[in-house]
Amino acid sequence: MSPLEKRLLNEFQHGLPLSSTPFAEVARRLETSEEQVLHLLGTLQSRGYISRVGPVFKARRIGSSTLAAMAVPAGRLEAVANYISSYDEVNHNYERHHRLNLWFVITAPDQERLEQVLAEIEAHSGLPVMSLPLIKSYHIDLGFPLWC
Repeated sequence: MSPLEKRLLNEFQHGLPLSSTPFAEVARRLETSEEQVLHLLGTLQSRGYISRVGPVFKARRIGSSTLAAMAVPAGRLEAVANYISSYDEVNHNYERHHRLNLWFVITAPDQERLEQVLAEIEAHSGLPVMSLPLIKSYHIDLGFPLWC
């Protein structure tokens, strides 16, 4: 990872500028161009170092959300996961080594749309979806300093 890539990740894990041109502001602070910042982010994503750049909202502050889990037969896991990921409301999904082996987070504008997405996933897959809405919130800071 280049020194500029490390600075980009270290300095902007938190506090991405609230601006109509946030990447231009990042570039200014890093003394490079907006095009270079966008190129680096794309490269970091394609190499698997980052999954996305975007806000993380506190649960229940806007819309409705839930953590969901499914028990998916191994031979269908990839197809079901791909279908789930096709929804804009799905933030991420991942495999776990457990009877409930596919987990995902849904954030929707309201409870009605959230329930609609869950019902569509169940209908399409023919498998039940366990909805696990947030009861108590804990803040986990997922920012990590990069020293390597």
